[in-house]
Amino acid sequence: MEQVQAGELGVDRAIEKLRHLPFEDMGFACIDHHRQIRRGFPEVIFCPGKTTEQIIRIFESLAAKGNNVLATRAEQYVFDELSKTGKFAKARYEKSARAIVLEQKKPPMSKFVLPIVTAGTADLPVAMEAKVTAEIMGQQTELICDVGVAGLHRLFGHLPRLQNANVVIVVAGMEGALASVIGGLVSCAVIAVPTSVGYGSSFEGLSALLTMLNSCASGVAAVNIDNGFSAAVTATLINKKIEAGR
Repeated sequence: MEQVQAGELGVDRAIEKLRHLPFEDMGFACIDHHRQIRRGFPEVIFCPGKTTEQIIRIFESLAAKGNNVLATRAEQYVFDELSKTGKFAKARYEKSARAIVLEQKKPPMSKFVLPIVTAGTADLPVAMEAKVTAEIMGQQTELICDVGVAGLHRLFGHLPRLQNANVVIVVAGMEGALASVIGGLVSCAVIAVPTSVGYGSSFEGLSALLTMLNSCASGVAAVNIDNGFSAAVTATLINKKIEAGR
């Protein structure tokens, strides 16, 4: 509307740009183009359950608005097919996070660093999903790996950085105890991410989830099993509100 007022954009073109707000109905999906305005970041594509063709069409629709695009839980073959279209030269595949990222405009970076802590190396895929998500949304991140309770002394050297954060993401499988430990050592919110890492009695992450939900450390909130994406979005929203001073 400012471009129309300044004479930089014709009315017909402006109407075309606004036509798909608040959403674009593609038949198999309704793309929420209004989300960038409403929440500060565009809709994200969750790939499982969608065909490759559907993912590509949604990706094209989101990219056409000039926003950054993130597709989570994407397999390599999906990225390969996306690349074959020749439309997204800047798109990259983050293999460790199983994510496709298209950065069309550099987001303003946060002043504060978001620490993402893993109990073990096996928790890295979920932590990397959180890292990639947070960074495309403008967060500076720091990955602190393999400092779980089996060797708790490994954590102590990182405490000053954790205590200086606004929010910390803790990713842990097995019994999931690390979130409670960190929750008792820092003065900020801890977002706990249980992972499906562990032996049979971990029940594919259920054990870690229950530990985190039953944490005796106050200020620990848990997201769903393996949901690094949700943890990153929540942490980003907290950091943005703090930086905005409200």
